[in-house]
Amino acid sequence: MTLPKIGISLGDPGGVGPEVTLKSLSSFSSLPDARYVLFGSQAVIDNERDALNLDISFPNDSISLHEVDGLSDPSENRKPTPSNGALSFRYFEEAVQQAQKGNIQALVTAPISKRSWDLAGISWAGHTEYLSRSYPEAIMFFWSEDLKVALYTHHIPLQKAIAKVKEKPLFEFIGRLDKYMNSIQSHSFEFVVAGLNPHAGEQGLLGSEESKHILPAIEKARSNGIRVSGPFPPDVVFRDARNKKDKVAIALYHDQGLIPFKLLAFDRGVNLTLGLPFIRTSPDHGTAFDIAGKGIADPNSMIEAIRLAHRFASTR
Repeated sequence: MTLPKIGISLGDPGGVGPEVTLKSLSSFSSLPDARYVLFGSQAVIDNERDALNLDISFPNDSISLHEVDGLSDPSENRKPTPSNGALSFRYFEEAVQQAQKGNIQALVTAPISKRSWDLAGISWAGHTEYLSRSYPEAIMFFWSEDLKVALYTHHIPLQKAIAKVKEKPLFEFIGRLDKYMNSIQSHSFEFVVAGLNPHAGEQGLLGSEESKHILPAIEKARSNGIRVSGPFPPDVVFRDARNKKDKVAIALYHDQGLIPFKLLAFDRGVNLTLGLPFIRTSPDHGTAFDIAGKGIADPNSMIEAIRLAHRFASTR
């Protein structure tokens, strides 16, 4: 049997990305069988390995390093810096290119700092935004056994997110989500859509978006055979989707979906990008500069991201 190749980009050198990556690989026996390719630099790995006192060596038969040339040396500062932003972007960019060429079947991305990218002159707000450049139908999705959430909008200001809640694009989003979910698992999923306003608008008393845009989009999607319902009050819709393995909550903006998700599954949740020709996952947390370098970062979300990447790469 040919083992899948799973790429891992190291993320921001000043954050916890290298730490959770090496901790995950140090518990190799608990990871699925695969060939793992790290995208980063030997200097960053050596520094982190020595700081953590980890007994892990590579290259070996299962783990290899794809050395990525950087524009500068990594900064030792545990805060956003231009050099670390440039490096983390190069690690990610090279890994994406290898995935596009078919040299890896899945990509797991350790956390980057949006501020570091900005300081380095990189215009994308994050991994998903960069991927959307080539794959405009990409969907940001958060996966756990406790709760599954699809984000209709993500890294944009709240006012802009509200302005995007329109019937046609929401209907198209539901259709894409249904198609992509069916592509990674053979059975169909049921979707429940959160309202935008308190009490889902209370029949127009607290807002009109539900009746003008959200409900018509849902009804049109349902007429196309998609199992979708709503809009439901945002304060109860996630409870309805909790612990239902085939039910997905659709959140209309970033924090609407991420607050309940991280409350329930912060240490086990996975960020999954749908709509790509390859699998891409990431832990559901950020760079955590406040604890970076202290050796206390929890690798569980990274481990779950690796496991989910392997699961979907193996079934494609």
